[in-house]
Amino acid sequence: MGGFFAVASKEDCVFDLFFGTDYHSHLGTRRAGLAVYGKKGFDRAIHNIENSPFRTKFESDVHKMEGSLGIGCISDYEPQPLIVRSHHGTFAITTVGKINNTDTLVDSVFGNGNSHFLEMSGGEINATELVAALINQKDNMVEGIKYAQEVIEGSMSILILTPKGIYAARDRMGRTPVAIGRKEGSYCASFESFAYLNLGYEPVRELGPGEVVVINPEAVVTVCNPGKKMKICTFLWVYYGYPSSSYEGISVEKMRYNCGSLLARRDDAKPDIVAGVPDSGTAHAIGYANESGIPFSRPFIKYTPTWPRSFMPTIQSKRNLIAKMKLIPVHDLIKDKSLLLIDDSIVRGTQLRETTEFLYKSGAREVHIRPACPPLVYGCKFLNFSRSTSEMDLITRRVIADKEGDNVSDEVLKEYCNPDSDRYDSMLEEIRKQLSFTSLRYHRLDDLIESVGIDKDNLCTYCWNGEE
Repeated sequence: MGGFFAVASKEDCVFDLFFGTDYHSHLGTRRAGLAVYGKKGFDRAIHNIENSPFRTKFESDVHKMEGSLGIGCISDYEPQPLIVRSHHGTFAITTVGKINNTDTLVDSVFGNGNSHFLEMSGGEINATELVAALINQKDNMVEGIKYAQEVIEGSMSILILTPKGIYAARDRMGRTPVAIGRKEGSYCASFESFAYLNLGYEPVRELGPGEVVVINPEAVVTVCNPGKKMKICTFLWVYYGYPSSSYEGISVEKMRYNCGSLLARRDDAKPDIVAGVPDSGTAHAIGYANESGIPFSRPFIKYTPTWPRSFMPTIQSKRNLIAKMKLIPVHDLIKDKSLLLIDDSIVRGTQLRETTEFLYKSGAREVHIRPACPPLVYGCKFLNFSRSTSEMDLITRRVIADKEGDNVSDEVLKEYCNPDSDRYDSMLEEIRKQLSFTSLRYHRLDDLIESVGIDKDNLCTYCWNGEE
C-alpha cells in the first residue's frame, strides 16, 4: 500500500512533515522518505524501515533538514520521493497507487525520447519514476499530471514538490483519499485524515476524484476540477484505514462497528465469547458483541512493543512466522470455551488456520470464524493490496479451481460471489473444512455496503464481485 503527507508553511515545515508522515506508518514497512525545499534548495532523505520504525530512521535527518515546503511518504515497495530535473524545472515527487500497463507506458516514453529508467534492486522500474516521465511528456505540470492519470491502467495519487508550491492530485477514480488540513500559516495534504489533527490542523475538505490542487501557505487552489464518478476502495474501511481516520465523511471505527453489528444480526452461532484478531478484527468484534449481547473478550493479545505496525514482511514464510509470534495467548480465556473470532478478511488462509489450530491445542471447544468482508475472489487491480503473483494465492480461487478445473468462466465466478447460490455455499464449506473452523460465515456484500453508508455506485467492490 503506502501513504503520503505534504506541508506548505510560512515557517519551517519539517516538524509537521516528520510527524505527519510518521502517522502513515501502518500503511507500509519497507521504504520511507522526506523531501523539503528551502533556502538551500531541495533536500531529501530515504531509508529502509523494514527493521526499524520511521521515527528512529529519520530523527537525525530531521535535525539537519530545513524548508517551508515538504512532502513525505511511507512506501511498501519503491524508494521515494524522487528528485527530478526536467523542462518543468526541478521537482520532488511521491505517489500512491498501482500501474498495470508498465511495459506499454515505458515503450511509449522511450518512443518520445526518454533515454533510460533506473531499475530497482528487484529489476523492476520504479513506478514513481515512470509517473514523473509521463508528466514530463507534456508542456506544463498540470497537463502532465492529467496525462499520467489518463494513460495509467490502475490507480495513481500524486504529490509534487516545486519551489513555488505543492501539487496534490487524487487518482482519477478517487480510489484512494487525499484530505486537506489548515492551521494559521500552513496547509497540508494527507492520505489519512487524522494525521494532521494532533499537529494543530483543522479539516478543510477531501479532494474529489481526479482533482488537482496547488498548495501554498496561503491557499489551496484547484487547477483541475474533480470528476463526477468515484470508486473509492471499500477495503480502506474494512482493513487499511487507521481507526481514527475517515473517508468521504465516514468514520473507519464506526463503519467497523456497523460491520460487526450486521454480521451478528444474520448469525445463529451461540459462542461463549466474541473476539477479534488483533488489531484489524477488534472493532468489528466490538460491533458484533454489542449487537448480539455475547461478551467481548481478548483471548490473545498483540505484542506491540516490538511489532507495533500492522503490516508484515513481504516474504510469505516470514509473514506466517511473525503473525504467530505477535499474538500472545490468554489461556484462561480459551480453555473449554466456544469462541467466535472475527478477522478483517481471509486471503490465503494460512494464518487463520494456524491460529485456529493453536486455539484448539490451547483447549478451545469451538472456533467459529466470521470475516468482516465477503470472500476475496479477485486480485485487486487498483492498489498494491499484496504482491501476489497470481489470483491462485487466494484460497477462494484454489477451492474454485479444485471444483471447476482451470478454465473458469466469469459467469461461474459470479455464482461463487453470490451468497444465495449453491456454489457459494459449497465454497464456504470447503474453506471451513480446509481451515478446521467449527463454522464459517462471511459478511455479505450488501451488508458491507450498508455498513459504509454511502452510495454503492461510489464504492469499488472489485475484489469481491469483479465489478469495476
